[in-house]
Amino acid sequence: MPTESKNPEALDHVKANEAEAPSSRLARFSADEPLELDSGVQLAPWQIAYETYGTLNADKSNAILVCHALTGDQYVASTNPVTGKPGWWELMVGPGKPIDTNHYFVVCANVLGGCLGTTGPASINVETGAPYGLDLPVITIRDMVRAQARLVDFLGIDTLFTVIGGSMGGMQVLQWAASYPERVFAAVPIAASARHTSQNIAFHEVGRQAIMADPNWCGGGYIGEGVRPTKGLAVARMAAHVTYMSDESLHQKFGRNLQDRDRLTFGFDADFQIESYLRHQGMTFVDRFDANSYLYVTRAMDYFDLAHEFGGSLPAAFAGTKTRFCVMSFTSDWLFPTSESRSVVKALNAAAANVSFVEIESDRGHDSFLLDVPEMFETIQGFMTGAAHARGIPAPGEAD
Repeated sequence: MPTESKNPEALDHVKANEAEAPSSRLARFSADEPLELDSGVQLAPWQIAYETYGTLNADKSNAILVCHALTGDQYVASTNPVTGKPGWWELMVGPGKPIDTNHYFVVCANVLGGCLGTTGPASINVETGAPYGLDLPVITIRDMVRAQARLVDFLGIDTLFTVIGGSMGGMQVLQWAASYPERVFAAVPIAASARHTSQNIAFHEVGRQAIMADPNWCGGGYIGEGVRPTKGLAVARMAAHVTYMSDESLHQKFGRNLQDRDRLTFGFDADFQIESYLRHQGMTFVDRFDANSYLYVTRAMDYFDLAHEFGGSLPAAFAGTKTRFCVMSFTSDWLFPTSESRSVVKALNAAAANVSFVEIESDRGHDSFLLDVPEMFETIQGFMTGAAHARGIPAPGEAD
């Protein structure tokens, strides 16, 4: 059986190997408990790192799984031990928040292929005694969800009240609803799609090539060489970060303002504030993320095509589902535009699913789902209340 461990020394050992011994909760699965991967490989032993918030009720009907995005982690509403920063979705998850941890039991796990405790390329391969590097099998979104399902089993939960997430997290939500419809009462995919577009694959390839072009990448074996491809990873992050914002938000925040100077230098330093901002984003990112994990997780997104799993028919992915859906998009999101969400809604309607859809007005681009957008909070809170009533459990603020 899997075992659970807890390392309380989170911030005292910031530089410890979070990939192998995370500061969060950890479920380990032994060599005779392999994880079947889409590549045909059986991954074993393996582990999954996670955090929980709130209390699981007696009949285990109040569990919510939060799925994180590309560079997210399990610290959805608690301090990240590497950066010391607050949880990435504390606006959404916590006491009195739309996902109220005074009422719901929230689980968030680091994805398979990640770098904060769940088995990934920086984890130790027991067969070699060294980090996997590129010897780790390629991971898919469905593999990530399989690992999460094993964690949910480990926690003794049969049915999740809600699965929710944005971007790559939204892909996981859709995969959960397709792979385990009987285990998902309600699903909230935000700013996501049922497959990665060629444009998005192209952006990811630029980032991967930046990493692999860094001399310190060492063919993926940089950990053994005692170096890190920080420059390549920083460039990958800079390129990706542009896609998370909108032209309007970039203009409002930076315009053509100069950085700490009153005239152009006629050189290649960061003359403009936007240049300085992107460089800062790149360099802070390399302190918390593993370069090989970036390769693996972006590849998982690229491979995602839910319809392909069901003979090319997206409605077939949701045939007969009893899950209640709330699909959300943002007007200024050009990375996962509203048309992608509408395609999911159309497929759900064709499958006669219970689905609501809202396009939220926001000028803040794809990252809107991580920001203070009141209409998003109100929509999720209302949907959760309705779902709670449909399931016959009290909503936050109602008597048990």
